[in-house]
Amino acid sequence: MDWRRLGFIGLIIVILIGAVVLVGGAKVSPPVIVVSMLATTIAVATPLTLGALCGIYCERAGVVNIGIEGMMLASAFFGWFAAIYLNTILGVTPLPSLLAGVLAAVLTGGLLGLLHAVLSVTYKVDQIIGGTVINILAIGISGFLNRQLFFERGSIFGGEVPHAPGVLPRLRIPLLADLPVVGRIFEQQPIAVAAIVLVLLTHFILFYTRWGLRTRAVGEHPRAADTVGINVSRVRYANVIIGGLIAGLGGAYFTLESVPSFEPLMTNGRGFIALAAMIFGNWSPFGAWAAALVFGAAQALQINLQFFREQIPPQWAFLQQAYIVGLIPYLLTMVILTGIIGRTTPPAADGVPYEK
Repeated sequence: MDWRRLGFIGLIIVILIGAVVLVGGAKVSPPVIVVSMLATTIAVATPLTLGALCGIYCERAGVVNIGIEGMMLASAFFGWFAAIYLNTILGVTPLPSLLAGVLAAVLTGGLLGLLHAVLSVTYKVDQIIGGTVINILAIGISGFLNRQLFFERGSIFGGEVPHAPGVLPRLRIPLLADLPVVGRIFEQQPIAVAAIVLVLLTHFILFYTRWGLRTRAVGEHPRAADTVGINVSRVRYANVIIGGLIAGLGGAYFTLESVPSFEPLMTNGRGFIALAAMIFGNWSPFGAWAAALVFGAAQALQINLQFFREQIPPQWAFLQQAYIVGLIPYLLTMVILTGIIGRTTPPAADGVPYEK
């Protein structure tokens, strides 16, 4: 992660936060707006961070994964379904049912990761095609089951969508959450906290452990890794499955931590934005997290403009139009992928099937 990218990331975040302060600061204290933006940015960047980490595990081992979107979408549905089934049908209390839903989402992502590994590593299917298959499968199966289980007469829920058991409760970081004004930043929900912990853990694993060294060797020069006794297929299988598990946790964010409901295509391209964050972060955990925070800040801009809409002067009212502010994350994605901030260097064997 070079200084040009860090500078660009800092500049964009400052501009986005400054935009909210500019239009709402006349009636609301600017520190309150800044804290609100930062807290929201960390929260909404969670699925992007987890999706980018999924891509890092896969591509550092030499397997391209554009199926992150599908992994998160399917995990969002099955995690939500498991939580509702346990709460409504079996009568399990809300918190245990939510935790079981998170586990179901993670396992769903792991299974789709296994499918991608089978297609890419064992059968050497074109990895872009394999990821596309996962995306199409997730869209089809989540949409079909959502309709059949919740909206058809005679289904297990009687044709009515049951009430979800809520969302995961917030966690308070001791001492920091009690600070005046800025304390809100340190009140986050469990998956958001887990995403930050996984960034730190992934950095340590990739660059300070034997497993990370083998993963990077397989992604850079699999033939050389094979000659020193590293099982290339096993390492790729393990990393793609781990990536799937992390993407599954990202999917759980949508239905178990953000909103207690499921909508078809509710991931709304977050998996592809996560890929852009991974590329902009140069396939490094901290770089990908920083890029995810940029996209999160773009989304937080829209959320906070709605939150402070009563304080926005009439001349800035057009910023409340969702189709205007909502375009910003996708425009940033296109700008970043053009390479305007410098070239990135993927692992040398990324996307190349290995023939022993």
